[in-house]
Amino acid sequence: MSLSALFAGFTTGAGLIIAIGSQNAFVLRQGLLRQHVGVLVLITSLSDILLISLGVAGMGALIQQLPSLLAFFQYGGALFLGWYGVSAAKRAWRGTEVLEASENSTSSLRKAVLTCLAFTFLNPHVYLDTMVLLGSLSTHYSGDGRTAFGLGACLASIVWFVCLGYGARLLRPIFNNPNAWRVLDGVIAVIMLGLSVVMLTSQL
Repeated sequence: MSLSALFAGFTTGAGLIIAIGSQNAFVLRQGLLRQHVGVLVLITSLSDILLISLGVAGMGALIQQLPSLLAFFQYGGALFLGWYGVSAAKRAWRGTEVLEASENSTSSLRKAVLTCLAFTFLNPHVYLDTMVLLGSLSTHYSGDGRTAFGLGACLASIVWFVCLGYGARLLRPIFNNPNAWRVLDGVIAVIMLGLSVVMLTSQL
């Protein structure tokens, strides 16, 4: 197996995944609350592995030929992000959330899973980044090299989401302060609403 291709896949995948986005913000928040972290890390990692594998296998070209499907995800995802952004803005405005109170009112596993899946699959840029971009870059390699590139990208996703979900607890002392939650939810609101506007106005 080509170590250079593996490293290239890891660094490229990390560069695309680590960028602040709606999915990362959600996993970070759940990690701070210690709510369903293992399940959410598993879902996000497996989702990326699936999409990256499809991209490396050549499915990215098919996605590019289905503009109506991308448009559905674009507008559906924009509406979902807008709704979640408004909810985060309301939490930031109220400023009533503290770590202990949040832990005592744990959200249902079903709601957390559905929200995570929505953040993952209603964002058309997920398909463009994983299936189209990574899939296209993988064509620079052949045979085992292409497999190594895809494996590297998959490993980057696993490492990132494990670190994000479980590493969030290191920030818990900061979030014993209610104002820290207001700042976090304010940032999340800006991210979600900003991405919603970008998705509504961008040409995929």
